[in-house]
Amino acid sequence: MSNNKTNLQFILRAFRYRNYSLFFGGQSVSLVGTWMQQIAMGWLVYRLTGSVFILGMVGFLSQIPVFFFAPFAGIFVDRWDRRKLLIITQILSTIQAAVLFILVLLNMIAVWHVIVLGIFLGLINVFDMPGRQVFVVDIIEKKEDLVNAIAINSAMVNIARLLGPSLAGLVLAWKGEGFCFLLNALSYLAVIISLFMIKTDSYLENKNKKFKLWDEFKEGFIHAFELPVVRSMILLLALTSLMGMAYQTLMPVFVKDILKSDARTLGFLMAGSGIGALAGTFYLASRKKVDGLGKIIVFASGIFGMSLIFFSLSRNFWFCFFFMMCSGFGMMVQMAGSNTILQMVVHDDKRGRVMSLFITALVGIMPFGSLLSGWMANRIGTPNTILISGIGLFFGIFALGRRISGISFLNQLTEVK
Repeated sequence: MSNNKTNLQFILRAFRYRNYSLFFGGQSVSLVGTWMQQIAMGWLVYRLTGSVFILGMVGFLSQIPVFFFAPFAGIFVDRWDRRKLLIITQILSTIQAAVLFILVLLNMIAVWHVIVLGIFLGLINVFDMPGRQVFVVDIIEKKEDLVNAIAINSAMVNIARLLGPSLAGLVLAWKGEGFCFLLNALSYLAVIISLFMIKTDSYLENKNKKFKLWDEFKEGFIHAFELPVVRSMILLLALTSLMGMAYQTLMPVFVKDILKSDARTLGFLMAGSGIGALAGTFYLASRKKVDGLGKIIVFASGIFGMSLIFFSLSRNFWFCFFFMMCSGFGMMVQMAGSNTILQMVVHDDKRGRVMSLFITALVGIMPFGSLLSGWMANRIGTPNTILISGIGLFFGIFALGRRISGISFLNQLTEVK
């Protein structure tokens, strides 16, 4: 019993820090609402249009701002007070969700409203996503606990992935999309309150440095790509975003047209992905060493690709649920593992810029996958599109795997630090 308690304390050691506990609590509530809104928006667009292509186009337009602007947003993340930055982004996100709710409540909602508000949220995320990634480093006092904090942070995201889609499916069937948007707007209050309660006195090395946008962008880009570990992780994430993440856009179509089911099934399948992802993050949180993580990332990426292949061939709910769990595990071990490595090897004064490139690869490339998958699904069908994505991802990882799995991260940590 004592050993189990000791192991649990080791896995949850990041909660020793008051600021981290506050941030975790607020974000946990907020991210559940975010996932509810994401599922509801996809369901709303497909209900209004019945078009797979428009569904893909909405996903493309809501995420494309990250691709164009996130690399430059990292410059400001390295200069501005990150706590104040996050407070602003959360307030703006609250307004976006509230407007969606009002439009649905008044029965005035149209696809163009969803597109405009999706682009607005995308512009907010340009600053919010890298800001949140780097803020975790600011509120962890002992850097040896950083790996654990990042893994638990990923667990928080996946608890939301587990609860949010499930609740969205129930709320969609009970009250419709508008109530999902209202709950998301209210959920932002939790993270706003937690951010006001957090006290940080982190010093920004770039704060008083003369501002030159292009020079600072190049400095961060060169720093990222001159390090083999950073370069390899970003390329792998970009491939995963292009080939592997598009299935999320097509899930409403797969559930409705292939499985002949409703929003509840959509919620349960997305929750299956969340369960697998949650298992992956707890696995990473229990690790004591960083070295060897490269091989694990490659293996997990292969699991992700194979799971998509088998999912596309399945017509039974339980088989689909199982492969969603496997895909969630593989996807999250790859992404959280990559996040951990990048946060540990980059210089403190360039962390915002490097993590912005991480966000660009992870989220900014995704719209192109969404647009491509929507176009392909219209021509060859949703299952074949997911099948081709899984095959492309699997063989792409096979080609990159030897480079990534052979990297010695401990050596690079020594070189950089």
